Amino acid sequence: MPDRRCVDDLTIEELEQILLIKRREARQQRLRRYAARGWLSSEEAPIFSEEPEGQGESLPHPRPPSSQRPSRTEGEATRFRSVSIRPLRGQPGKPGREGPSEQERGRWNWAGFRDSVLLFLEVAALIGLVAILVGSLANLRLLNREVAQAREGGPPPTPTPLIQVTILPGSSSPPSRVSDIPAPYRDLVQPLAPVPIPTPGPQAATRIVIPAIGVDAPVVEGDDWEQLKKGVGHHINSANPGERGNCVLSGHNDVFGEVFRRLEDLELEDEIIVYTGVQPYRYVIKAKRIVEPTDVSVMYPTTKPVLTLITCYPYLVDTHRLVVVAELSE
Repeated sequence: MPDRRCVDDLTIEELEQILLIKRREARQQRLRRYAARGWLSSEEAPIFSEEPEGQGESLPHPRPPSSQRPSRTEGEATRFRSVSIRPLRGQPGKPGREGPSEQERGRWNWAGFRDSVLLFLEVAALIGLVAILVGSLANLRLLNREVAQAREGGPPPTPTPLIQVTILPGSSSPPSRVSDIPAPYRDLVQPLAPVPIPTPGPQAATRIVIPAIGVDAPVVEGDDWEQLKKGVGHHINSANPGERGNCVLSGHNDVFGEVFRRLEDLELEDEIIVYTGVQPYRYVIKAKRIVEPTDVSVMYPTTKPVLTLITCYPYLVDTHRLVVVAELSE
């Protein structure tokens, strides 16, 4: 029969024995659960007492000493492996350890966007600073070069064009004379000094032939009013035929033989032949222009062999100049 005495009636030895039995029962229950889950092997299974429940007076069966227990084999020992431990914060299904809230996630997203914008601004500022430094260095080098040139006397001067006239040659009207000016103004006008005509050299032009319009005329040195009476005039200080530069020839179209009367009929790629003695130089027409009489830029020197023909335009009106430009044919 179960012992129904009061706790106060039990001795200390009996109480200790009851406590020992309770601990043993609790341990057996735990081991049964472990065995049912497969956490223990058959060799490690506990030795349970066969006594029925309620007979708390019986002592637990002693287990064999550790020296008599079968030792674990190497294969059994390897079944117990180390497991990596991760923090429980943020794992689903763990009460009290939920992940970040929507408000926290939104705050984190805004912080990431702000950091990205700040990074972009910093990179842009760095690029701008580098560009400013590069531009400053370039300006500094330019200033240094200018200072060096100034100390050395400056850059070489640009050569002044040899053309000193203010109006193109080939006019059909004679130059004005002091007698043609009203008396009150004659003292204010100085007559132009005649330009000295140099002696033609061996490379000077002597003849011009234009097959397309039937021109075959002599070439004289100088292109003033008196010289153009003799034929086509070569402008003094312009290039000779075949030389690199601008060879300028002028002629009348309605007086003194009308040598350039049909100059306007020339077409592009037509041929012009200029002789220096017996040596011919062939030019091919590349451009035709009608300019003001004051446009002396057509007489400026060039970097390659060019032939420029000038005459008045239009016929018998002579308010402009017809200019034909040809290049030396190779």
